[in-house]
Amino acid sequence: MIPSAYPPKAEIARLTARMLLEIKAVHFNTTTPFILASGLPSPTYIDCRKLISYPRIRSTLMDFLTVTIMRDAGFEAFDNIAGGETAGIPFAALVAERMALPMSYVRKKPKGYGRNARIEGEMSEGERVLLVEDLTTDGGSKLSFVDAIRETGATCGHTAVIFYYGIFPETEKTLGDHGIRLHHLCTWWDVLAEAKAGCHFDAETIAGVEKFLNAPRDWQEANKPA
Repeated sequence: MIPSAYPPKAEIARLTARMLLEIKAVHFNTTTPFILASGLPSPTYIDCRKLISYPRIRSTLMDFLTVTIMRDAGFEAFDNIAGGETAGIPFAALVAERMALPMSYVRKKPKGYGRNARIEGEMSEGERVLLVEDLTTDGGSKLSFVDAIRETGATCGHTAVIFYYGIFPETEKTLGDHGIRLHHLCTWWDVLAEAKAGCHFDAETIAGVEKFLNAPRDWQEANKPA
């Protein structure tokens, strides 16, 4: 079923943050920072993959994501929904089901045997493809997926995620320069506000996280592993 009437953007952001906190997908640790895939430290970590194990929350967020896409991009804007390997695959399938559209997925690299394909499923020249992922930090990982989609002759000018860090100013420029528009449900700022309201973490941890969010590159430089 295609959702059509849902809360305004600010309320969707608040409720998304609340759900992520409720299932403990949000982790704050200012004393022993997490090491991200980039090798840089962070006092914050989010695990959107946990959402697939919570049917009520999963369903609500996929409704939110679908209606956000349709409100922001258009109701007839896409012909195919593509998930990025691996975290984006289940969310792409759920969005495709709601939008009554074909679904495909994009490998991070060719599989190395058989057709040596990066695109799995059907994707045709001229199709308008939406890339769905769980989250984005600085937007860099999306470019390779989009390039693989475009190599088929399809177009891809939009990506939709549940969670967008929202703290690196270069992100939307990186995507925009590549002809990609970002759609998201919530950011770290929404999570921080809800974490404060719900007293999910102690005051010292909240203060440390807020310091990071206000100047993430400075914080990472000062807290690099020895």
